[in-house]
Amino acid sequence: MELVVGRVARSHGVRGELVVEVRTDDPEARFAPGTVLRGRLPRSQQTQQHTVESVREHSGRLLLCLRGIADRTAADALRGMLFLIDTADLPPSQDPDEFYDHELEGLTVRLGDGTVVGTVTEVLHSAAGELLSVRAAEDGREILVPFVTAIVPTVSLAEGLVVIDPPEGLLDKE
Repeated sequence: MELVVGRVARSHGVRGELVVEVRTDDPEARFAPGTVLRGRLPRSQQTQQHTVESVREHSGRLLLCLRGIADRTAADALRGMLFLIDTADLPPSQDPDEFYDHELEGLTVRLGDGTVVGTVTEVLHSAAGELLSVRAAEDGREILVPFVTAIVPTVSLAEGLVVIDPPEGLLDKE
């Protein structure tokens, strides 16, 4: 399985720099100079290899220079590219309360009494924190569950289960 660690948002300047939306907790390691990145353009199944020449932060954004991408035209051609890693290459988490997104996707969501709520389809990362996007078992609608201990007290990867204690109104249909 593949995991997205970054996405090329656009070019920056005229020397081939790329603005990258970071989707990893460890950008210093993933985008270090000399690192070979595996990238896939939108609507393509083919991957390309790119070597990081330099990286810098500018106005809260990550700017990358890749070997062979020396001007704005070449950089613009990579717009939307997803940088990928194989989940098998990830080290196991040392914290029992930390999970990779792909580990949570597909887990069954239940209430404390065993009632099935649905299935985690995606983990959303917002400025306010992480949200579990849950497809409701009853009608297929999307339920957004804040991924905080007060609401999600139990995650068991071994059982394929997330137990939630939702506040009043969270599961209500609108």
